[in-house]
Amino acid sequence: MAKPEGHQDPAYLARLVKDEGITTIHFVPSMLRAFLEEPSVADLKSLRRVICSGEALLYDLQERFFARIDAPLHNLYGPTEAAVDVTRWACRRGDPNGCFPFRKG
Repeated sequence: MAKPEGHQDPAYLARLVKDEGITTIHFVPSMLRAFLEEPSVADLKSLRRVICSGEALLYDLQERFFARIDAPLHNLYGPTEAAVDVTRWACRRGDPNGCFPFRKG
């Protein structure tokens, strides 16, 4: 587990992932964006899956993720008022609908 308030520090999180060999990490997309700005994330070889939920995961962020991290990215969705995820989608590199295939049009 991250130290208190450590979840807000991308450099700390990257070190923690590397030092502890963390395989799964869950972000809201805005924090994933900040995490991907950390130079050392390209060296994180232990990650086996990254999950996003709580906000819209936009295509540009999906592609930035795939350019920096070699792991599957999963987008979860659910009603905010219930704080549950009811759908999951494995994002696909280069697919503009890959991060949120449930939208219309």
